[in-house]
Amino acid sequence: MIRTEPLIVVMGVSAVGKSTTGTQIADRLGVPFQDADDLHPAANVEKMRAGTPLDDEDRWPWLDIVGRELQSAAASGLVIACSALRRAYRDRLRVQAPTTAFVHLHADDAVLTARAAGRTGHFMPPSLLASQLATLESLGDDELGVLVDVDASIEDIVDRAVAGLRAAGVTPA
Repeated sequence: MIRTEPLIVVMGVSAVGKSTTGTQIADRLGVPFQDADDLHPAANVEKMRAGTPLDDEDRWPWLDIVGRELQSAAASGLVIACSALRRAYRDRLRVQAPTTAFVHLHADDAVLTARAAGRTGHFMPPSLLASQLATLESLGDDELGVLVDVDASIEDIVDRAVAGLRAAGVTPA
């Protein structure tokens, strides 16, 4: 089924490039972009800033907020950067926005570690990357989405993501 109002979650661990890639996918598709990091309750941000990984009880209310954002954008479309690390988290998003597709950004652990160490001005410290990698579950064969390695220029990454979304029928050809 081809939709003209795509709901897309750009997912993956910290420092993989969700926001940068998501912004450019949204521009390419002509839909708004939002960063789910901006939707975290203050307590979550403080917990991460202190170097403590979030647990599921921290994540559920945040994921419900993200799901409502996707649901409310069903008519206009939306690309949102959200870690969506586990299948259960993605299922939670799909409860409110069942047509959501995922762009899973992937990189080698060494690349991610270097990127995380080089980040400035973000509340997520590099020390939490290991916990995210341990939590990450790849997209299942029955999940609408595409896996994209971030081993190229941002333009090539966006090209791969958009081509994968088109091939899956998420966006018009």
